[in-house]
Amino acid sequence: MRTVIYPGSFDPLTNGHLDLIHRAAKLFDRVIVAIAENESKHPLFSLAERRALAARVVAPMRNVEVDTFAGLLVDYVNQRSGQAIIRGLRAVSDFEFEFQLALMNRKLDERIETIFMMPKDTYTFLSSRIVKEIARLGGDVSCFVSPPVARALVKKLAKAAT
Repeated sequence: MRTVIYPGSFDPLTNGHLDLIHRAAKLFDRVIVAIAENESKHPLFSLAERRALAARVVAPMRNVEVDTFAGLLVDYVNQRSGQAIIRGLRAVSDFEFEFQLALMNRKLDERIETIFMMPKDTYTFLSSRIVKEIARLGGDVSCFVSPPVARALVKKLAKAAT
């Protein structure tokens, strides 16, 4: 079984992320959306909330599952019997950082491949940070995220405002 890991903070999962997940699901037998426990980024949603939201959104895809992890990505990939890591590249500015990560992961475990995927052009501008900022300012994010994520953003930000 060919397994790929798609790691990230997914705070929140955007339509750009979903585009890559859908495309990876066509290429691999199993896709694991691995949500990183990275509190240094000060996420809006807790790890449990991000996992639950992502699981709800990818539920229709039979070969996609959602998990969380902490520690080294290559260790997690090995624990889950993965062969590859998917990383999204939206713009040239993403490439240098992602390239460094891929080389470091290869140095840590040369058996694990990193595959770079570009989202559809309609999502190249999209990031979780921008989506959260638009939502914080009262903008409509329904074209950037799935309906469950849009509702969760509104609810979370309303709660934070009180």
